[in-house]
Amino acid sequence: MPREFTPAAKARRSLQTTYVKRIWNPFVAAAKQYRLIEAGDRIAVCVSGGKDSFLLAMLMAMLHEHSDVPFELVLLSMNPGYNDENARRVHDNAALLGLDVVFFDADIFDTVAKMDGSPCYVCARMRRGHLYKEAQARGCNKIALGHHFNDVIETTLMSMLYGAQIQSMPPKLKSRNYEGMQLIRPLYHVREDDIIAWKNHNQLQFIQCACRFTEHCTACTPDDGGSKRQEMKRLIRELRKTHPDVEKCIFQSTRNVRLDTMIAYTHHGQEHSFLEDFSPPE
Repeated sequence: MPREFTPAAKARRSLQTTYVKRIWNPFVAAAKQYRLIEAGDRIAVCVSGGKDSFLLAMLMAMLHEHSDVPFELVLLSMNPGYNDENARRVHDNAALLGLDVVFFDADIFDTVAKMDGSPCYVCARMRRGHLYKEAQARGCNKIALGHHFNDVIETTLMSMLYGAQIQSMPPKLKSRNYEGMQLIRPLYHVREDDIIAWKNHNQLQFIQCACRFTEHCTACTPDDGGSKRQEMKRLIRELRKTHPDVEKCIFQSTRNVRLDTMIAYTHHGQEHSFLEDFSPPE
């Protein structure tokens, strides 16, 4: 008789077998390459309720058990104002996957709902601030978010096509408002297609995103909606038909910046121009 596993054991086991090359190895590689986890760290993994953050929570919990680098871990989940169904789904998935998650509430959705126009930017900033504050209060020096490989390339394209700037998403950064705090992105090398495949392989259902505008949708359906990010996904899919390595090339472009070909750039808040190379000698 074949051995039966609990959903939590099955999900973990698949990360060590079926998805070891596609998820576990890239996860560990990013942590080492970018020095995301260091001895003595106390890291708050932010579990929003989606597939990415729950996968990150499982990976970090597994790494915590087996890593030679000693660090502490807190799984932190903020309810920014979910409806009852979505809130229940987050709690149920935490229990299903055997994750010891600390929950806390915030009234972010009620606040941004009163704003004119699109509240997305303000909502994201408020959620980030609440997470930093809660993590710091619990003695953490880092928060870990579930941004993955595709988030990086989509952000890069969006900044060019809609922001008129070349800007990407670094694997870690220092907080400007919370002294001594850092943000890390351990899924930096993990592709979204592999996360979706892992989710489907284990028959898991997560909420779609931390957004009141989509709170009616509890299943993760990445092709729904008309956001700019979804537009980037469709654009990349089209480009991939004739250029299979287009995602890799976009990602690598953020590592191969040739500043001497740029008209202007900003470094540490200070603007520079190519004309500086043509300044007359003093």
